[in-house]
Amino acid sequence: FFRQFSNDVPADYYRFLRREIDQHKLYELHMAATEEATKRCWHARLGPTGEQVQQVRDRIDKAIGSCETWVLIGGPPCQAYSLAGRSRNIGNPQYNSEKDERQRLYVEYLQILADHRPAVFIMENVKGLLSATHANERIFQRILNDLRNPVKALEREGRSVRSGRTGGFRIYSLVEHRMFENGDLQGSVIKAEKYGIPQARHRIILLGVRDNLKGVTPDILKVWQEIAMASVVDSLPKLRSGLSRREDSADAWTECLRSQENSCWANAGTKKADSEDLSNLIRRSLRKIKPPDGDRGDEFIPAEVTSKYNETWYCDKRIGGVCNHSTRGHMEKDLYRYLYAACYAQLHGKSPSLSNFPTDLLPNHASVDAALNKGGNFSDRFRVQIYNRPSTTIMSHISKDGHYYIHPDTTQCRSFTVREAARLQTFPDNYFFCGPRTAQYVQVGNAVPPFLAKQIGDIVYDLLLKAGVNG
Repeated sequence: FFRQFSNDVPADYYRFLRREIDQHKLYELHMAATEEATKRCWHARLGPTGEQVQQVRDRIDKAIGSCETWVLIGGPPCQAYSLAGRSRNIGNPQYNSEKDERQRLYVEYLQILADHRPAVFIMENVKGLLSATHANERIFQRILNDLRNPVKALEREGRSVRSGRTGGFRIYSLVEHRMFENGDLQGSVIKAEKYGIPQARHRIILLGVRDNLKGVTPDILKVWQEIAMASVVDSLPKLRSGLSRREDSADAWTECLRSQENSCWANAGTKKADSEDLSNLIRRSLRKIKPPDGDRGDEFIPAEVTSKYNETWYCDKRIGGVCNHSTRGHMEKDLYRYLYAACYAQLHGKSPSLSNFPTDLLPNHASVDAALNKGGNFSDRFRVQIYNRPSTTIMSHISKDGHYYIHPDTTQCRSFTVREAARLQTFPDNYFFCGPRTAQYVQVGNAVPPFLAKQIGDIVYDLLLKAGVNG
């Protein structure tokens, strides 16, 4: 809907962001744009239990008409290839990789490449794809070979291809001047923090060029200086966390934290040489605790919002505030852990592992005992982000709890809001996330950073211009 207006976005959209009108009213006021947006969207399931191949062909034919210069963007589901997903599968005796249809869904991508022959395609997936195997075969190497010649791959799979379709694609790196050949996979992983993204996000992104576009090669991404996460998060309104499992109020939250000034954990520190410095910082932080003006935030907060980095990309003065900026509730003891972790990070420049926590702040959980022993997982169960560095990868797991995304401000004692996570992903502030907050987190975590996507889009656009392609 938003994209129907290019640079002439109506005032009603901003009224919607400020919650002055609801979504139904917004669409009612702009029926033509609503109908066009609806026509352009198709939420369909591909694969053995999804839409028929011919239905997909017909839908794409209708969308592109006779145009041969369109671009396909996307990628197969990543859960089956991610390291975390594979770790969970290993621990599941019911899991059978041979029956996991997600392992084979990239074939649907091949079908579209073979049937419709886009001028360029961009395919994204998780870094874990590099080491993933299926039936004792390296999946990534097979996918690369299939992308080069999708028609041949589909014949091997026993699938039909549109009559008369031949040819394939040259597959390029976006970070090195090279094609992928002879099994060499160098340059397949994009480290987002090198390209103007305030987040260490490592993903495979491939660029394919139709083989009849001769004499052109794509440019590569330009390296940027690393961007500290504070440069995009710090300028958002300060908020407090909520209190879960008990009555929540600004006063109750303040008292809950200030009452800990003389607690064992606030005074014992880590029982190491610097424990006095850490304890002093913790107690000073506890004394500074007070409810912020924005309290716990909301789906819209009136505010003067800026950004220390790339302000023209992030900020839109017409909003008059910030959207999707509300906090979750946390258990009392998690508030103490968050404050402790933020103080530790401020002192040491890194997030504490569980072995650095005072005993009385350790969770009473079996995984904690395992983590404290050599080789145990989840030793970084509570991870505070570091002000002067890019954040760690924003993943959809942020929807489940905030333990991996603790705000570094020692006086806020909370995990990131949807808007803070969105800024680390480089979503502009006027991009509104719909649905419950859990769904909003998932949308943010599953995305490709938009500012990185724009840079890749610029490369594709320049490539098509060099090829003499119009339209």
